[in-house]
Amino acid sequence: MTTTGEFFYLDPASISPTTKPWAKVDGGSTSSFRLTARQRSVTNLRDALPAATLPSGPLPGVFGGDIDVGGFAAFHAPLNSDTADLFTTDAAVRERYYPQVEALLRANLSGSSGAGKVARVVIFDHTIRRHDPAAPRQPVRQVHVDQTPAAAAARVRRHVKPAADAEALLQPGRRFQIINVWRPIGHAAADFPLAVVDWRSAKGEGDGGDLVPVDLLYPVRNRAEGDPDDDRGKEVPPDGGDGTEGYEVKGETYGVLPNEAHRFYYVKDMAPDEALFIKCFDSWSQGQPGGKKGVSGFTPHTAFVDPATPAGAKPRESIEVRCLVFYDE
Repeated sequence: MTTTGEFFYLDPASISPTTKPWAKVDGGSTSSFRLTARQRSVTNLRDALPAATLPSGPLPGVFGGDIDVGGFAAFHAPLNSDTADLFTTDAAVRERYYPQVEALLRANLSGSSGAGKVARVVIFDHTIRRHDPAAPRQPVRQVHVDQTPAAAAARVRRHVKPAADAEALLQPGRRFQIINVWRPIGHAAADFPLAVVDWRSAKGEGDGGDLVPVDLLYPVRNRAEGDPDDDRGKEVPPDGGDGTEGYEVKGETYGVLPNEAHRFYYVKDMAPDEALFIKCFDSWSQGQPGGKKGVSGFTPHTAFVDPATPAGAKPRESIEVRCLVFYDE
């Protein structure tokens, strides 16, 4: 089953050869580049791809995709606690939802592509998005990748302590990933569903590639709240400004250029008891130093408008949790 949608890419004509592109994390009204729209076919992941398997057999709960092949995988993943107030406060998310995310990662990633067991999970960020004009974070309608390789290494150094541990985990041959665990909140995500691009249909960075590094700017107006190096729970509506004043560079993402070869997938009417793993980076991926041929490295993704969504569908609410995943040697 397929649908069609309008997808927004970084417009190559708007990129300066001398100035690095930038964008605001809070979805502010401007960035340094324009977007260009393309119509694309989108395949329902429920019908399209076989579930991932390990030597011991199929992974329990997987109903589409293999994260080390296409860059993503969908799971039946019911929550094991009362959800009434699970996503209402930053503290509740950290204390009650993070452990469930870690357990889901450990259960479904250990042994992938010949790696050992998951040795350590460091959850460094989460974002709740609501299709609501008053919400500080809206669904993002731009094809993008959450992290560049440089940003992935920076995340390890920023969030793994002591510093000696971080450097040990970054040594050649050690495998680490950044995985975004995405889930609808409260009701099915029929409104503004999330689409992912099969890694095998995308090209990397460089001449003729699809990926363009983009500086990610965070607002400084709430930096004094709590830990200045922790941005969780500090989301505020964008200030509407046109420039970079009041913002600082705290990350790097990839903008994605148009490519007719991109193969898009989504989970139609994805439910709150389902989760989607989106690979942002993998040190073992093809193209990385010492990487393995055929192992996916990144997953372009975006919200889109599904013309098959019925009128009156509840506005999307979702949570994404970004995780550093380290493996045994």
